[in-house]
Amino acid sequence: MSMRAVDLIKKKRDGGELHKEEISFLISGHLAGAIPDYQMAAFLMAVYHKGMTEPETIALASAMLDTGRKVDLSGISGVKVDKHSTGGVGDKTSIILAPLMAAMGMKMPMIVGRGLGHTGGTLDKLASIPGFRTDLSIEEFRECIATVGCAIMGQSEEIAPSDRRLYALRDCTSTVESIPLIAASVMSKKLSEGIDALLLDVKTGSGAFMEDIHDARALARLMVNIGNSMGVKTIALITDMSAPLGRAVGNSLEIKECISALKGACAPDLFELTLTLAAWMAHLSDSVSEETEPQRLGEHIIKKYKDEVRDYMDHGDAFAKLLEMIDAQHGNPESAFNPSLFPKAVNLKPVLSPWTGYVRKLDARSVGHASMLLGAGRSRMEDGIDLAAGIVLGKKPGDPVKAGEPLAVLHTNRPGTLTEAEHVFLSGVEIGDREPARPRIVFEAVLP
Repeated sequence: MSMRAVDLIKKKRDGGELHKEEISFLISGHLAGAIPDYQMAAFLMAVYHKGMTEPETIALASAMLDTGRKVDLSGISGVKVDKHSTGGVGDKTSIILAPLMAAMGMKMPMIVGRGLGHTGGTLDKLASIPGFRTDLSIEEFRECIATVGCAIMGQSEEIAPSDRRLYALRDCTSTVESIPLIAASVMSKKLSEGIDALLLDVKTGSGAFMEDIHDARALARLMVNIGNSMGVKTIALITDMSAPLGRAVGNSLEIKECISALKGACAPDLFELTLTLAAWMAHLSDSVSEETEPQRLGEHIIKKYKDEVRDYMDHGDAFAKLLEMIDAQHGNPESAFNPSLFPKAVNLKPVLSPWTGYVRKLDARSVGHASMLLGAGRSRMEDGIDLAAGIVLGKKPGDPVKAGEPLAVLHTNRPGTLTEAEHVFLSGVEIGDREPARPRIVFEAVLP
């Protein structure tokens, strides 16, 4: 008896477990047009409510991966390692890490996406670099990795095309937050890169998709198991996204902060997370063929690699690699020296503190929402954005502040949004009399 989509939807709706062949039938059939969007939407909703077992999720990631091409980097020497973040507010570490890891001798291929809602996307940030192309062919992508050591491109129709179709449906059916669907989506793209190892930065807190650390841990464990089951050494870190990362939120503003970081001027929280991620990636690169080491590696890894990472930042090697990558991807390297070449907002407004005390809370979701209102983000994938819009933070959690002192500066070319954005921003601010403890940046590591 031949398979029918309606039977498989019913099976999942009733809590049954689908076989690998059944999942492959659904994915390939939907991409070919044999299974209509309304049936796939029903399947996604069934998964959202009933979940998926780990074997089902691995089968889903594999089926999505198989709908496209896999980048062949076997002819390029060196360990190929990538990092993926589940998304947050002001999260710009990928743009710092790509040239940094290339300067350290690793090969770093990255396929990235656009931002949605209050979370930013690496693709949008790179679009603010004059001339920079992320619409590379696989051949151009491979050439850039071979010559520069790193490359960042957007997902094309060649890479897991079913993921693009499914994500559009998830977006309009409110099934984006499903843990197995997130895991399969992320891993189908990442496993297409031809990498040897992968570090996952799974965010938790108000500015993350996984606000609850238990959900973040479940997502991290699932993605780690998918990666390792498919031959890519995979580790995850669970990191804080209760407050924005760094001082800039918004596309061109964040690129300028990345350039400053690679020149040696980096906000403490951004530097700590970047150093930690770089150290774990160096560990993955060195140990890609070794057995997994036991838990509690964090302090050992940071101690082993932190001085090396700092040297590549301090001596300008990583900044030089950034210039190479911009040039190789048709951007203007002069922009790294001349901030006036970036998109610039006409309307700037400081947000003044109503109180004196210490910043006890700077809610990441509120800041991200305010930035989106200013034009830096999109509520739907097809929405346009203002690359110049966003927020520059003057204060971070734990900082002292006086009444009337700027907490942040809003940037926009849509002046009608300033009042609402300021209100939303302040709704996420809490000022107290006592200095709070500085938040932890990294909570834990999830190993194979």
